[in-house]
Amino acid sequence: MEEDKTLFPDPFEDVQGYEHFSFRADPGQEPLRVDKFLMNRIENATRNKIQQATKSGAIQVNGVAVKSNYRVKSGDHVRVVFSHPPHENLLTPEAMELQLVYEDDDLMVINKEAGMVVHPGHGNYSGTLINGLLHHFEQLPLNSSNRPGLVHRIDKDTSGLLVVAKTDFAMAELAKQFQEKTSSRRYVALVWGDVKEEEGTIEGHIGRHPKNRLQMTVFPDGSSGKTGITHYKVIERLGYVTLVECHLETGRTHQIRAHMKHIGHTLFNDARYGGDAILKGTTFTKYKQFVQNCFVVLPRQALHAQTLGFEHPTQKKWMDFEAPIPDDMATAIEKWRAYAQHKHF
Repeated sequence: MEEDKTLFPDPFEDVQGYEHFSFRADPGQEPLRVDKFLMNRIENATRNKIQQATKSGAIQVNGVAVKSNYRVKSGDHVRVVFSHPPHENLLTPEAMELQLVYEDDDLMVINKEAGMVVHPGHGNYSGTLINGLLHHFEQLPLNSSNRPGLVHRIDKDTSGLLVVAKTDFAMAELAKQFQEKTSSRRYVALVWGDVKEEEGTIEGHIGRHPKNRLQMTVFPDGSSGKTGITHYKVIERLGYVTLVECHLETGRTHQIRAHMKHIGHTLFNDARYGGDAILKGTTFTKYKQFVQNCFVVLPRQALHAQTLGFEHPTQKKWMDFEAPIPDDMATAIEKWRAYAQHKHF
């Protein structure tokens, strides 16, 4: 599905404080309620938010306002305009505790907790890492997306290390390292299934899933998306799950999540990619209960940005940082370790 912003005039184009989304339904699109259609494609868009948009006439199909029960068909052009706070409110400083690993005049390294959004966006206008950074620092350099301090990002429910630039020079130098793949990033992930090879490399273009726009997917033939390269190594085999280390050579959105699913090893409890279902193991009630208990302990995808390395922009020395696996993920791993010791696979 391709985003289409030119076919129909936008009555809200000059209005400040709105977010625009535009989609063209695929040729094979089965009739689907427009509210469900949009929830599958817009991150953090709740049913209530969409229903409010329909009441105000802000959802249009082929240029005509529709109700939430309208069924989208093949070829339909769907547009929605959500209201949100003015842009200046998106960058409001907020007092919050940040786990600072390192800081000097040029940069800081932060251990982001799971559940924290990195930057404001639709449905997340407060409580983000940037809101917290702006409370501690009046001015931070802007990256190419006009986001203060951010050299790179990690997903909301992924924990781990991030480097933040404090000067324009540091921003440029660090961004160059990430672009030229001279920085080093290693993640720890718990994935479904017994990974056969001790180590390997996953190569495949990564782009938006044609059916579910909230997912990224792999295009092995390179027909869409951008090059993605992930190196992995088995750390520990735990029967129906495996603990692996992933080294990113590129930094695509959801790269590890999409790549591991592509080779048949979806991240444990990764709801967006189907990892919140019981993908391996027995159908016995006790096993199902055990997995559900692990989901309760670890209510997010089992992914942690454990190490980060880069050359300091001004000191020109290599710096390595490591963040221990957080308690929720460590507890789930320990549960699987104990389970594996008493089972024969």
